[in-house]
Amino acid sequence: MDVSIPWLRAVLGALPAACLALCSGVVRAHDLITAEAADRYVAQARAWVAVAAAKEPPAARADASVSLARMLDEIRDLLNRDIATHGRVQGLPSHLLIERLKEAGSPLGWAERLGRYGAPVQWYRTGLDLDPRGRRAGEALFGWLSGSFYDGFRDDPLKPLAPDTAGLLPLIEAGERYAREFPRDANLEEGRFITAILRVRAARAGLPERKVHGARARELLRDFQRDYPDSLRSAAVPVLLDALP
Repeated sequence: MDVSIPWLRAVLGALPAACLALCSGVVRAHDLITAEAADRYVAQARAWVAVAAAKEPPAARADASVSLARMLDEIRDLLNRDIATHGRVQGLPSHLLIERLKEAGSPLGWAERLGRYGAPVQWYRTGLDLDPRGRRAGEALFGWLSGSFYDGFRDDPLKPLAPDTAGLLPLIEAGERYAREFPRDANLEEGRFITAILRVRAARAGLPERKVHGARARELLRDFQRDYPDSLRSAAVPVLLDALP
């Protein structure tokens, strides 16, 4: 990966510590996923899947869905560290956990083109659909936004693995809603940056209202640079602006 590209380095440099650990391999999944830990993960997955599918109030089902998504994100991060370090998942408990999660109705999705486990965006979206204005809505919006974004490219966020289509627009709307309704969220800077990049991609993809997407991308990028002048991500703003048609 060429981290000499300024805006790419900005994205990588500001990733959460958990993602950086994935690349470093300092903490290995087979050191953390013991047989006992796997049992706890599976028991919790079964409980949350049951609540999400039951005739419970929407808020309770949404809470279970988002909680499950957060746990699956934690597990996939651990497994992906092993893949980054060894080229494959290590340890019998980790392999058994993968199979038992599948049996529990909460399989980990494999991103074939990336060679790693993908984000559980379907559970975040389920939680959001069940309780769009609930207490977990911010988590669900950011989980859907960030998971879809990072699983959508290999090295260059402006070169998605699949061509951008109108399906990109709901994700952009989710990002804009997240920034608007959860201005104190801990992940706000990252969420705003991702949304701006998605707007740039929409302008470059030749989607309807291309000029509108371009103008909105410029607005989001300039606002981001104003609000986060000391952020490493702000170093990417000039390059993203130059990438607009």
